Amino acid sequence: MKKMSTKQMVRLSILVALNIVLTRVGSIRIGGGGVELVRIGFGGFPVIFAGLLFGPAAGGIVGIVGDIVGHFMSPMGPYMPHFTLTAALTGIIPGLVIGRFKEPKMTFWKLVLAIGIGQVVTSVILVPYFMKTLFSVPMITTMPGRIIGQAIHIPLYAFVTQVIEKRLSVIYA
Repeated sequence: MKKMSTKQMVRLSILVALNIVLTRVGSIRIGGGGVELVRIGFGGFPVIFAGLLFGPAAGGIVGIVGDIVGHFMSPMGPYMPHFTLTAALTGIIPGLVIGRFKEPKMTFWKLVLAIGIGQVVTSVILVPYFMKTLFSVPMITTMPGRIIGQAIHIPLYAFVTQVIEKRLSVIYA
């Protein structure tokens, strides 16, 4: 990763703040047995957005910082680095996938593919797996809701990313 400018640090800091607010305050959290079982919200979007627009390293940084700071501001259960890894991968994977396309233009379907691969790996597979291994929550109880949620989130995130990216390209052109 090349040296980060102050302007880029500020942009990523804003995305970290959005991630924390949308995850910890602007979402519905359902707990059980001292751990958070379900979180309904849009907290992952700023992490994905950072990975898509600023690169996989930036997406990983936003995910890591947002998860660690957010946990200590509003914990729901013990701190588990497994979920910090998942938060980092939420930004890294879409950035890596979108970077594999030869043409830099972000079309809706490229975004759906990039976001979809990342969300299936992190939200649909890794989070239920870690919930099972760490807290003995059966995967069969958490996966159906996550699959349905991602069927809504993935195209929504792709659409919102495309709209914001077009607006930013006009502003910064």
